[in-house]
Amino acid sequence: MAMDHMNIATISLLLLLASTAHIAQSADFDVQSYGAKPGADIAQALTSAWKKACAAGGSSKVVIPEGTYKSGPVTFEGPCKGPIEVQLDGTLQAPADATPHKGGGWLVFLRVEDFTLSGTGTLDGQGTNSYKANHCGPNVNCDLYPTSLRLDFITNGVVTGITSKDAKSFHINLFGCKNMTVEHVTITAPATSHNTDGIHIGRSSGITVADTTIATGDDCVSLGDGSQDVTIQRVKCGPGHGISIGSLGKYKDEQPVSQIKVLDCTITGTTNGVRIKTWPASAGAGTASGIVFKGIIMDNVANPVIIDQGYCPYGQCKAQIPSTIKISDVTIQDINGTSATAKTIQFICSKGVPCEDVKVSNIDLTYKGSEGTAKTVCENVKPTVTGTQNPPLCPEGE
Repeated sequence: MAMDHMNIATISLLLLLASTAHIAQSADFDVQSYGAKPGADIAQALTSAWKKACAAGGSSKVVIPEGTYKSGPVTFEGPCKGPIEVQLDGTLQAPADATPHKGGGWLVFLRVEDFTLSGTGTLDGQGTNSYKANHCGPNVNCDLYPTSLRLDFITNGVVTGITSKDAKSFHINLFGCKNMTVEHVTITAPATSHNTDGIHIGRSSGITVADTTIATGDDCVSLGDGSQDVTIQRVKCGPGHGISIGSLGKYKDEQPVSQIKVLDCTITGTTNGVRIKTWPASAGAGTASGIVFKGIIMDNVANPVIIDQGYCPYGQCKAQIPSTIKISDVTIQDINGTSATAKTIQFICSKGVPCEDVKVSNIDLTYKGSEGTAKTVCENVKPTVTGTQNPPLCPEGE
């Protein structure tokens, strides 16, 4: 009889523990429960909901329901006690003022593991006034405007479903991240907006950007130093400046860029297609290697494929000094469509460290403009050429 009572007690305890564990496994923290109201600034409610969710055991979720809310800058800091998700179903508006914030972020997620940002909602950077005041192109000493979404030192993360519009500066910035996916995201800003890169990746590894639409006034996707094992696939890009590796070589102690794949993308009406760019008079001897551009459709794109090792906007460098960034092991394959300029492929490599192991296969780019016949440019490189080549790649053997 005592044994029966023990069994019943044991079973009851196990059922209680299982029930408690189930509760701990999933919990929602709606910002409206922390005082958030449509039309009001919900920065404090966001902070409170995040802190509660981050401290909870098991999986947790911060929910921003449908409606339009305002928020000043917020930092969501980890580590958290378990996997955490932010579900954005409403519209979150940044302050509309045009005051620079010295390169900070509007929404910053910092040192979080097993993180998800999901939903059908919108991050509205309200950057219209900033575009008019932004002179950061020619003015190298200007204060930068805030990035809409900064993801710093995130491990095992996903950003999916959301829209980012009218960021004051970059829309999404990944720095120091590992094993992250950005997918099914929509990014928009006027073609005339300054420095509004769609997604910037720096010093991060194991990154995938997929099935995403980006239309901005700058690079759709840009990759800075230290970007390694990055795949960009099925991205629709345009308007903007295309998909860029770099610029590299502006700063000292930059980390290598390697194993970058840009696959099955469509680029429309941009000022560049796929690009590698490095500064002359480079600050260090960096490298970019293991790069693949494959299956890209160009639609009226200026400079569809370009390696530019003389990148020097607004005369901000000593252009006569060759770049010291070594570019090698580059594959360019299955590039089709139309060019907006006569120069369809340009390899302008450094005479100090010429490009090596550049392989080109199956190129079909047509040009029907006033600049004459479509042509290609090769400087300080001897590419390996196979398959279709329209126009012929550097027929003079330069």
